[in-house]
Amino acid sequence: MSELKLTQIELKRLYDLAAELKELAPWRWMEEGDIFGVENPETGEIGFVSLMGALGEHTALAVYLGAEGLYGFLDLDEEELLIDPFELVEIPQLQVSFEDRDVLEKRDRDEIRKLGLKFRGAGNYPLFRSMGSGFLPWFITADEARVLIYAIEQTLDVAPRVEDDPDILIPEDDTDGETYLIRVAENQNGVHIWRDEMRHIREPEPEVVSFQLCQETIDLLKGFPQNNNFVFEIDLFPAPAPLLNEENRPVLPKMLMIAESRSRFILGVELIEPAENTSKLLESVAESVTKIWSHHKNRPKEIRAGSDLIYSLFRGSAQKLNIELRQTNDLPAIDEACEEMFGKF
Repeated sequence: MSELKLTQIELKRLYDLAAELKELAPWRWMEEGDIFGVENPETGEIGFVSLMGALGEHTALAVYLGAEGLYGFLDLDEEELLIDPFELVEIPQLQVSFEDRDVLEKRDRDEIRKLGLKFRGAGNYPLFRSMGSGFLPWFITADEARVLIYAIEQTLDVAPRVEDDPDILIPEDDTDGETYLIRVAENQNGVHIWRDEMRHIREPEPEVVSFQLCQETIDLLKGFPQNNNFVFEIDLFPAPAPLLNEENRPVLPKMLMIAESRSRFILGVELIEPAENTSKLLESVAESVTKIWSHHKNRPKEIRAGSDLIYSLFRGSAQKLNIELRQTNDLPAIDEACEEMFGKF
């Protein structure tokens, strides 16, 4: 997505559509699971629309981006979300929600004032946000605004038809629950003509992570004396609280922790900011692991990796380092440290 600012025309269109959506209030008859897709005519990417507000507590339209966003939402366990509310913001999505005025940032209020718009009452102020992959809710870009515009426009078309006939979202031959109504646009003389199409949307294959520690790092670590009494526990997990990155955007970083299992000694802790892809994330993790390890200058007999990413980090180099590598959830030193450090959270 580009970082271009929204034009006044795009902003006005977005707020006007939000007002129409609020007036229609399709969450009165549609639930979060009544999902349909909207194909972006500019990029071909599909955003999957879900409406919140059936219980009357919080009204919003979410656009889950691509198959990753769709299945991230579908796989989200409600009980897990109660335990860890940050699970939701790992899913790539855009939202327009309707809030009280005091929830808006100054930038939001300035936009509404400059457009000459007026909203009154609790839960009536549109709020547009982007989130996902560790990035907490933030102001949308111009590209994201257009995605929301297409999504709201098509919701205003689809929702009344669902009220008349809820079965339009349910294909007759959908045996595996993976077929969805998709709104698709054709360009006819510069005008988008939209139509319904049923498409099978498969769950994305698990990402295959291939990463190798560079030879310089392997040589550095291999040069440390090996202590056969040492077992390193290494894990990477969501930090218990967000922080602001260099762009002043709230993010939920990952926490890297390394401990010696038998002594329960914590060798080091580092915060890793969200990255644009897994390879970039692993580069940051590898750098932090090397930094912590170099400070202690010992090579363990065994590494116990608590996450897939940590296991993949050492999978190609453990043998070269003469270290046993095992993936396990049994990390007593890290578990004790986390319980002590994060109990207050």
